Amino acid sequence: MTRKQKRLASLFGILAVVGTAAGLVLTALSDSVAFFNSPTDIAARAPDDGQRLRLGGIVETGTVHRDASQRVTFRITDTVESVPVVYAGLLPDLFREGQGIVAEGRLGSDRIFVADTVLAKHDETYMPKEVVDDLKARGLWKDGAIVSAKDGASSGAGL
Repeated sequence: MTRKQKRLASLFGILAVVGTAAGLVLTALSDSVAFFNSPTDIAARAPDDGQRLRLGGIVETGTVHRDASQRVTFRITDTVESVPVVYAGLLPDLFREGQGIVAEGRLGSDRIFVADTVLAKHDETYMPKEVVDDLKARGLWKDGAIVSAKDGASSGAGL
């Protein structure tokens, strides 16, 4: 082999090793990747069984129920659809009805979202960026507040 051929063979060998390593890393991380969905997205097309999701929206008023074993059930809404959520554990201090949150977990076959993480920001006016973007795309966000899809009135929750 000539010197040029040796360099090309070495280059292709290195590219093959790097490509294989990148493929293995992406395959390993695919289980931990969580895609953002709104309740309307989940109602329109159900995700695969066992797929990890991030469900974002607003905690629906009157739906938070706690039991003695730190199990909390509530509904997340985007003012169009809502999804029931079950979470076992301690919630963030600012978790409350009307608060924008993002829950991470999996959607069960019974269409109940089983959350293993509930995220809320330290600012009481926090609304997750993904939720705001989704509400803006559907015309339900105006001047830092949620606009009711039914009557066009502001709900008062928001930035």
